[in-house]
Amino acid sequence: MPEASFIFGQFVGGLTASMFLFVTAVGLSLIFGVLRVLNFAHGSLYMLGAYLAWQIMNWLGPGPEHFWLAALGAAMVVAVVGAVIERCLFRRLYDREELYQLLFTYALVLVIADIVKILWGTQQLSVSRPASLAGGTTIFGTLVPHYNLFIILLGPAIALALWLLLHRSAAGRIIRAAVLDREMLGALGANVGRIYTGMFAVGAFLAGLGGALVTPVKTIVPGMDVEVIVEVFIIVVIGGLGSLWGTFLGAVIFGQVLSFGILLMPRFSIFSVFALMAIVLIVRPWGLLGRRLAR
Repeated sequence: MPEASFIFGQFVGGLTASMFLFVTAVGLSLIFGVLRVLNFAHGSLYMLGAYLAWQIMNWLGPGPEHFWLAALGAAMVVAVVGAVIERCLFRRLYDREELYQLLFTYALVLVIADIVKILWGTQQLSVSRPASLAGGTTIFGTLVPHYNLFIILLGPAIALALWLLLHRSAAGRIIRAAVLDREMLGALGANVGRIYTGMFAVGAFLAGLGGALVTPVKTIVPGMDVEVIVEVFIIVVIGGLGSLWGTFLGAVIFGQVLSFGILLMPRFSIFSVFALMAIVLIVRPWGLLGRRLAR
């Protein structure tokens, strides 16, 4: 039997991976929950955030806290890109069949991937961890890096902030009204188009932030968008599309199943995650905390 400290280390590793993915997955879930659009290009926005963070770090040069400026700057640029995409392109597809939306977002994946290769090439890039979170803390005999602890705390903080925005603010009431009946909300004088653009920008911001934050622990390479979108889709399917806390729960489950799957079945760790998703789809197709959609 492995030692308790080793098991705790696996748990912390899985939780860290969960929160990295949650930051990106909650943006996808938020966009689907409000706009009812399954944005396959969400992973491309994540990749764009990673490359922009690296680029901004190069522009700023060495500095103790430049990483945070780079991460926020990259996320804000991706949010603007997302708003432009929604305003100029997505808005023409809301009344089309889901197949057209998926084909369009897949085309965006190819376009953004080529743009990234043209601007930054195909070589591997990396970003150093922020100096303020260097080192680690020993917990139950396991050395946990300070940056990992920050990410573990950031995930619940983002979930709570989004919940307060959606359920404890006037803007949140308008957003939830747009989900239920956008035609009626528009008839009452609300600018539904602006709401949609704003929520798509928030989702894109979270995707860019997730990509920027992962750069100190993961290599920046073309193709990272496809890898993350598969993982994010698994998370939102397990938790429930459009469910904030379902996405959080799905991320935690995904991270732990993957982490301990590597420990117990190294060759079948990825299979265990897909098997879990298949079981959830069979038993509860709308996700663990999702709601059944009316036909």
